[in-house]
Amino acid sequence: MKRIENWRRTVARTFKGHVPGQVIIQITDRCNASCPQCGMHKEARFARATLADDDIRRIIDYAGKHSVQAMSFTGGEPLLMLDTLADLLRHAGSAGIRYLRTGTNGFFFRNPEAPDFLDRVKRVAHTLANTPLRNLWISLDSALPEVHEQMRGFSGIMRGIERALPIFHDAGIYPAANLGMSRMLHGNATLDLTPAQFSSRREYLEAFHDAFSTGLRTFYDNAIELGFTMSNVCYPMSIDRDSSSNGLEAVYEAAAENRIVAFDREEKGALFRALLDVVPEYRAKIRIFTPCASLYALRQYYEHGIKTQYPCRGGYDFFFISAQDGDTYPCGYRGTRNLGKFWGLRETLLDPEPLCTMCDWECFRDPSELIGPLSDLVRRPWRVTWYMLQDPVYPRLWLRDLRYFRACQYFDGRTAPDHRRMAPFIPGTGKSSSLDTLALQTRAGLAVSNSKAMLTRSIYHKILIAIISSISELII
Repeated sequence: MKRIENWRRTVARTFKGHVPGQVIIQITDRCNASCPQCGMHKEARFARATLADDDIRRIIDYAGKHSVQAMSFTGGEPLLMLDTLADLLRHAGSAGIRYLRTGTNGFFFRNPEAPDFLDRVKRVAHTLANTPLRNLWISLDSALPEVHEQMRGFSGIMRGIERALPIFHDAGIYPAANLGMSRMLHGNATLDLTPAQFSSRREYLEAFHDAFSTGLRTFYDNAIELGFTMSNVCYPMSIDRDSSSNGLEAVYEAAAENRIVAFDREEKGALFRALLDVVPEYRAKIRIFTPCASLYALRQYYEHGIKTQYPCRGGYDFFFISAQDGDTYPCGYRGTRNLGKFWGLRETLLDPEPLCTMCDWECFRDPSELIGPLSDLVRRPWRVTWYMLQDPVYPRLWLRDLRYFRACQYFDGRTAPDHRRMAPFIPGTGKSSSLDTLALQTRAGLAVSNSKAMLTRSIYHKILIAIISSISELII
């Protein structure tokens, strides 16, 4: 009954311009890892905080009554509170919240040769399996095992992950490899690149693109070899000291001023171009949540200054709750906008519509990019039609993302991948060949001028068909 009632509320909100809500709850900022790219690493000096269980339950209850369909429990390290986390997941499930997620730095995968290793891992796997958890991510910082272990301060963890994944799979949980993008992606090959090594800026950016492309391929190859069946990419987040002047101020300390996560505008353009090149190569081999439409929009912004038509829905449909004060923020990086307690959230405090493009936090930006055209087609079909007429690449990438998400069972982390359904997404086969040609044309700067002629009525019909087939999963 709760799910049916949530569906009714969701449909009503959709016609008012809203989409199913998402809430990220930082249940603690305690952590036992040493990651240099994160402000919450164990050596960081600040007063640690953990949200009270009763407050979290109150947040969950309010969320369940107000069309929130996705909830993530993050940290710090959430699995330091394993039993409490399991209780909260069960409570969220009983509140009718369908998409429940959490993640880990993988600390319990250390010392895989220890006598208690299997018992340790089985306890975690079975505890989580006995909840309605849908997705578990394991954070990885580099394509190179030794670099990741050094950054986290966890020796032997990669071998531990390899031994542990079959245990999780047997328990019915298929964890995702969550890559935190940084200059450490491929060790010194990406860290040591500087403009001073090249005769021109253009030459440097091409070398940058090529090095990160190689690093991404190594990462996906290694993730598959380890036994992962799903993956995601966290885009680099760095907050400058003077960023409060443009509205950014991190309340979620998973950001840093460290060079390894600081990229200038042109480097970001080359980075998103590398992702857009490499992600499609692996879509038939491993379920990759990272949507190409979002990568394309970010690449267009950083390389060509073209802003997306679908800004972040943080502060409108998506919200972040901080462990430090228990208050609500539009996201983890708009700390100047304290919206108060989630259960007292007032509509007058919210953004009048999705407006923000100030950061690249994929937790909110990726779903905003995917859902934006769906929301427009319900309320403002002329707008989405106009936008897609301007650029022939974006709608094809977006439609392909929808088809791919469906082939991946909408990234259900409680089911094994269906490689038969993923097979059509091998690059250069079937419907992908025309898309690949378009992408190549765009990278060469040849596509925009004749865009209107290329987007025919049949493309618009395909959009409608894709929505009809996908709406139940994206909305309900």
